[in-house]
Amino acid sequence: MSHHAPDNLIGIGLYTPAEAARLVQVSSAKILRWLRGHEISGKHYDPLWEPQVDLGDQGIALGFRDLMEIRVASAFIERGLSAQKVRLAIQRARKIIGDERPLSTSRFRTDGRSVFLQIVTEEGETQLIDLFKNQYTFREVMERSLSNIEFGDDGAPARWWVLGKAKSIVIDPARSFGRPIEAETSVPAEVLAAAAEAEGSIEAAARGWDVPVRAVKRAVAFVDEMERRNAA
Repeated sequence: MSHHAPDNLIGIGLYTPAEAARLVQVSSAKILRWLRGHEISGKHYDPLWEPQVDLGDQGIALGFRDLMEIRVASAFIERGLSAQKVRLAIQRARKIIGDERPLSTSRFRTDGRSVFLQIVTEEGETQLIDLFKNQYTFREVMERSLSNIEFGDDGAPARWWVLGKAKSIVIDPARSFGRPIEAETSVPAEVLAAAAEAEGSIEAAARGWDVPVRAVKRAVAFVDEMERRNAA
């Protein structure tokens, strides 16, 4: 397992569970349960996987790939798969695909159905067998959870256009420690939005940062959307 200490995060990204929850729209309580493990009625459940960032005893931080895996895991759990079956699928897919975080790879998008089908057939769960026998349904779940993602040559996710490319806000773990940035200017969205608030107008912030007005507008719209999600 490769873990990264907080002083070695170039190209990894760094997110608190609360930040991750806003971005991927999965509650921080679920994220912590999936990545820390938990107990219910005296029965222990192991983590689905270990996060990219190792904070020791200071709690949990997530990397960019963790965000991508959570989106896919969440989509399958919503369709009725247990978290432990997702964990089993991750373990098997690691060997087949050769990636520690296989769910979010382009190869899993095409080959992952057979991994799940094998697991649910062994368990004999008819409803889930039907879900994974149906290639269209599997593809629909994968496409929805991996929407707006660009993949690198190695098949791993490289960039995520959080609200779609048209909104021009991208998360790229190789830039600004994975903070959401306004793509045209490469300035973190939260920085431009804070400038607009401090200066009292979008136009004044654009002048202060020497960026187009449209860039500040996109940043403000993005931060507003994140705050709306946080309040929901």
